[in-house]
Amino acid sequence: MATRAVPAARANLGSEVGAFVRHLDYLLLISLGAVIAYGLWVLEAVTRTDIPGDPGYYVFRQEIYVGVGAIALAVVTAIDPEAYRRFGRVFYGLALVLLVVVLAVGEDVRGTKRWIEFGSFRFQPSELGKVLVILFIAGFVASRARRLGEWRTTFAAVGLALPPILLVFREPDFGTALIYCGAVAAILFFTGTPWLHLGLLTAVAGLVAGSVLWFLPAAGLEVLEPYQRDRLIGFVNPDIDPSGTTYNVNQSITAVGSGGLDGRGVAGASQTNLNYLPEHSTDFIFSSLAEQRGFLGASILLLLYALIAWRGIKIVALAPTFFTAAVAGAVVFAFLFQVFINVGMTVGIAPITGIPLPFVSFGGSSLITSMILIGLLQAIQVRGRLAGRG
Repeated sequence: MATRAVPAARANLGSEVGAFVRHLDYLLLISLGAVIAYGLWVLEAVTRTDIPGDPGYYVFRQEIYVGVGAIALAVVTAIDPEAYRRFGRVFYGLALVLLVVVLAVGEDVRGTKRWIEFGSFRFQPSELGKVLVILFIAGFVASRARRLGEWRTTFAAVGLALPPILLVFREPDFGTALIYCGAVAAILFFTGTPWLHLGLLTAVAGLVAGSVLWFLPAAGLEVLEPYQRDRLIGFVNPDIDPSGTTYNVNQSITAVGSGGLDGRGVAGASQTNLNYLPEHSTDFIFSSLAEQRGFLGASILLLLYALIAWRGIKIVALAPTFFTAAVAGAVVFAFLFQVFINVGMTVGIAPITGIPLPFVSFGGSSLITSMILIGLLQAIQVRGRLAGRG
């Protein structure tokens, strides 16, 4: 009997694995692979002269991050997302601890504390914190599905989200703090929070923004760092200080505009090659892409992003549970928000915030975290299909 049970167990396991593999969203995986490959190609062209004698310096390290991210994506895909609900408080506590630690021991880089050094690798806790906060807040709201109409539920969710948001803001990292806010808003929206609650939260957010930007400074209390204030002033008035506050965005707009339809090529991209364009491997890599490859090259990247977003939206509809729908919605919104803000700041329609371009900007924390988020979408997709949805 035992010998017969072994082949049966193996056959059952093989059937389960086969069903799991069949239900993966391969178009999402292909889109992800394409945007990562495109990003490596862009990074190689943009940074080939940055390190004399080592043109592959950035690409080699980015490839390592891609490998680590691929492993993380596979592991996250294999885990049932519902399992994360049991560890929501642990995730929340871990996020808070990491964000406090980076403020205490993080390396000070140009007046900010966002990274913890591990040898040659710089870990950015706020990136991993995005995943942890999304999972915790989505689980918290899902556990109160029958009380979504109560103000207490909405205020509790927002209240729990505020500590990590404020810690990220304190680093200071205004852009990532905005992503946290957007992800929490998406969770509330996709879980069916009443419009009255969402409207009030929007009004309160507007009041807070007005207080930070105008009312409190007028009363002599500065909330923003001087460079953050200057960036916002420069966004409203781009000509106020072309050689200082608005230098970055002016050079970025010049780079994007000079690319034309098909770009100036790698050798002819003077803004990038002569370092007129700052941070061209991270914050402003989209500007370098537009300069080198023009409108057509930039459009290819944006179309790949659109494919990822489209597949993500379909996964929201396929989500088998309240919790997974909230997680998928938050992931898609955070992804789109990050793309919009990064691209927007390079062309002057959004303030400079330092948000990286997903899968393209150089950096391990952002890339690995973004791949973990795609892994969450794949895990939700598989469980939705296995549950007979779609």
